Amino acid sequence: MPRSRPLHSAHNSQATEDAVQYRDSANLDSSQVTSSSGGGAGGKMAVGGIGGLIIVVLAMVFGFDPGSLVGGTASGPQQTTDQYAECKTGADIEGNRDCRFVAYTNSIQNYWSKAMQGYQKTTTHIFTGQVSTGCGTATSAVGPFYCPNDRIVYLDTGFFDQLTGQLGAQGGDAAEAYVIAHEYGHHISNLTGVLGKVQSAGNQTGANSPQVKLELQADCYAGVWLANASKDPNSPIAAITKDDVFKAADAARAVGDDRIQQQATGRVDRESWTHGSSAQRQNWLARGFNSGDPNQCDTFAG
Repeated sequence: MPRSRPLHSAHNSQATEDAVQYRDSANLDSSQVTSSSGGGAGGKMAVGGIGGLIIVVLAMVFGFDPGSLVGGTASGPQQTTDQYAECKTGADIEGNRDCRFVAYTNSIQNYWSKAMQGYQKTTTHIFTGQVSTGCGTATSAVGPFYCPNDRIVYLDTGFFDQLTGQLGAQGGDAAEAYVIAHEYGHHISNLTGVLGKVQSAGNQTGANSPQVKLELQADCYAGVWLANASKDPNSPIAAITKDDVFKAADAARAVGDDRIQQQATGRVDRESWTHGSSAQRQNWLARGFNSGDPNQCDTFAG
């Protein structure tokens, strides 16, 4: 497994301040990103609204197991859309910023296809309102999640406004890419059987619980992808800069259980953690990036 190169700070003068450097000549496969829009909320939802901040079980914004968060059936029709069909090359991102989601997905899956024997490609499904999934019906309040039943990553891009506006992250393309790469990290854990073992153990919580270790593994896998994202000359990601890595790490900090609990309730309860502290999430993201090696992501060791 190739190691990551040292961080650098070069920026593309044509790129916006928050944009990743994309490779204009790279081909994009828009079939890896699907989309839909749904009706009003339906089914049971375990969400908490605290001071206007919508939180899913106080930190499950990156939930791999929406089983306790979704259910029932949609109350309105789900309409499929084809808004990414015109995303053909990296150059299209400049004219249509939505094409960046195709670039993230393509780059993540291209890396894992080469790094993991037997990798099975899937899709990123971008929705608005609500969506029917193999794990039940979810609304935008759930935040980004991976459903192991249908092996699809689900995302309402409005979450990124919450990430910056309510959770206080700097945001930017690299932060968005980290969120999606984290969910694909759960896809890797699902393919290796780790996710199934954690699920069969029950919904355990706590700073050292299998649930938290699973989430930290996904953070580590996201860091591994960041380290390798631009190494393939055919990748739509042309470069990952030091600033990009800082923005990804800042997003990991923003969604730490301790930080969200402190912000929402004014106290920290380690026994109820489901995703890990800000420090844990940043540390495992950094471990993945600095090693560039998915074999370094065994959060369950020791």
